[in-house]
Amino acid sequence: FSSVAGIVGSPGQANYAAANAYLDALANHRRTAGLPAHSLAWGPWQQQTGGMTATLADQDHARLRRAGLLPVPAERALAMFDAALGTDASLTVAALFDTGRLRAAGTIPALYRGIVRGAARRVAKSATVGVSPILGQLQGRSRAEQEQILLDLVRGFVATALGHSSPAAVEPVSPFKELGFDSLTAVELRNALAGSTGRRLPATLVFDYPTPAAVARFLLDELLSVTGDFAATTSAGTTAAPATTTDADDLIAIVGMGCRFPGGVTTPDGLWQLVADGVDAIGDFPEGRGWNTGELYDPDPDAVGKTYARQGGFLYDADQFDAEFFGISPREALALDPQQRLLLETSWEAIERAGIDPKTLHGSKTGVFTGAIAQEYASLSYLGTEGAEGYLVTGLAASVASGRISYTFGLEGPALTVDTACSSSLVALHLAAQALRSGECTMALAGGVTVMATPGMYQEFSRQRGLSPDSRCKSFAGAADGVAWGEGAGMVLLERLSDAQANGHQVLAVIRGSAVNQDGASNGLTAPNGPSQQRVIRTALANARLTADQVDAVEAHGTGTTLGDPIEAQALLATYGQDRPAELPLLLGSLKSNIGHAQAAAGIGGVIKMVQAMRHGILPKTLHVDEPTPHVDWESGAVALLTEARPWPETDHPRRAAVSSFGISGTNAHLILEAAPNTTEPDTDSPAAVTPLLLSAKTEPALRDQAGRLHEFLTQHQHIDPAPTLANGRTHFQHRAVVLGQTREELLTGLDALAGQHTTRNLVQGTV
Repeated sequence: FSSVAGIVGSPGQANYAAANAYLDALANHRRTAGLPAHSLAWGPWQQQTGGMTATLADQDHARLRRAGLLPVPAERALAMFDAALGTDASLTVAALFDTGRLRAAGTIPALYRGIVRGAARRVAKSATVGVSPILGQLQGRSRAEQEQILLDLVRGFVATALGHSSPAAVEPVSPFKELGFDSLTAVELRNALAGSTGRRLPATLVFDYPTPAAVARFLLDELLSVTGDFAATTSAGTTAAPATTTDADDLIAIVGMGCRFPGGVTTPDGLWQLVADGVDAIGDFPEGRGWNTGELYDPDPDAVGKTYARQGGFLYDADQFDAEFFGISPREALALDPQQRLLLETSWEAIERAGIDPKTLHGSKTGVFTGAIAQEYASLSYLGTEGAEGYLVTGLAASVASGRISYTFGLEGPALTVDTACSSSLVALHLAAQALRSGECTMALAGGVTVMATPGMYQEFSRQRGLSPDSRCKSFAGAADGVAWGEGAGMVLLERLSDAQANGHQVLAVIRGSAVNQDGASNGLTAPNGPSQQRVIRTALANARLTADQVDAVEAHGTGTTLGDPIEAQALLATYGQDRPAELPLLLGSLKSNIGHAQAAAGIGGVIKMVQAMRHGILPKTLHVDEPTPHVDWESGAVALLTEARPWPETDHPRRAAVSSFGISGTNAHLILEAAPNTTEPDTDSPAAVTPLLLSAKTEPALRDQAGRLHEFLTQHQHIDPAPTLANGRTHFQHRAVVLGQTREELLTGLDALAGQHTTRNLVQGTV
């Protein structure tokens, strides 16, 4: 038994059609070889007779009828069976075709010309893109009347797609998901409306506008834009107004950064080197976390407790922590979620990299805004950390992730932990910038962290079939097949630009504007929403007092999923892709292609990457892109994927880049960065006088490690003199060393001796 689907096709059932076509070919192959075989390709039977089609929904049967296939009564089907047995063919089709519907459809496909008699009726092609046959009905009417006309049109097509007898059965405010739509009916509705309105509509229409009423309002705005009345009649919420009333000069400066990311990245410079070199940092599951990696993998997505992906972007040293440095006992350190540990480390480094001694911020109005997703370290701690009792509440609480930083450093500005899923760290930056502008704090630490204590995310998304089988995020690629999980941590130190300049702090970049919003009643709790993404972009641009063509590049969310990427790309095309020169398209990339989806640390990773890209004048390439995804109309706007590294475009404005993050909870965030004023670093030769490099640490091994890191830094940055910062911008601990030299070579020799526990004439070492 085969199916007519293998012969005439079956939209939405490509795998089923292919399997039956193979069966037909097998029968023919056997007959050619002189072996018995007969493939009987059935059409649909009537529902009451049982069989495969008995379980189909009414709209599926209606779709088959629109395709020209009629249900076969059981008695007639049995007669067809008897007739087929009397033939000598290898393949027989047992189906009923509605020849009248096929004839009325217009041009008859060659496959049907043997059963459909008569000339095909020609159909006027008035529904081409750009020509709207319904515009005449809208002219001269009020907006309410126009919306009703389009709502009736939408409900009519919805009723047809779902097999309802009347449009009255379609509730205008019911989500398409609740009405019974699937991906096939969604595309069918979009095509029907495109033909009726003459407008090019996004393939993600029912996800972007999740009810018939929302689609009707969208169509009205699209149609009125043709007449020039768009500005006067656009519906509420489609235009963006500044969310703040700050002055244009009230910018937020990034003065320090610290991070940990896959691929052994421990510094912002290390992250830049990783993306600049196009490194794929995805690796095997980590050992030492109790994941039972030998039995965790199973290629079957339905295998309980298993995962069909077996790699990711991991912080393999997430279990290492210098508790004593932060005044934490070994027992308490064991109870600390690794995410808290990493936030402490990266916060300290972000402050130090700003040339500030962290101890000098004690008692200051410095705020802390961290993004963190509740992970499963709690389950491990309560089950297996004997002796950690009494520390688990604070060690595991997400709220303490920010509070512990404030406590450790003595910071008295606002401290809060944000959990908006994968947009958490970017939302944290947005809130930190607002707090700085309002005067709630004088400086702010902001960022996010994710460490997967258990493989729960892999197991959950395996059940949902949302993982990339090869564990690579193929952002906006035709080969995109799911998300690849990663880990990371990043914190930046923020200050009002005027304060940073007055305090003599180096400005790495400035935040021109940002915005946060929510999908609201989207087409499913976890489904992304294109119009909401457009609104958050427009609001961020309005807050930054910029137009879309004044932004050069976007570090996108770009998870590599087949649903999320097209929706995000469509939103970028509809915003940044319009009204800009074709020779200066928006350049689009994603860090996730290098390190996987770092979840709550994804946004801050994108920010650090783009700050570094602006400073180096290069936009790194996005990995794993075979071709731009075909599910997006790339011709509808000027947007280009960074499939290769490119020099930063030469324009008449400062370098600018935006970063996007979207959470599974529906919270969207968008942030616009601008190159710092006078970013060129002075080309300073080493002075002729003796230069002292002052180092200190809490332990002697840590002092040697400091020497090794400083040696590496000076080797990579030949023009920087670190002596002033080491003397005045670092905390002075008990173990100390001074390296003296008149040349850079002498300084490097002294550092090498300190790191390797050697003696040399230009090294002084001791304790105080």
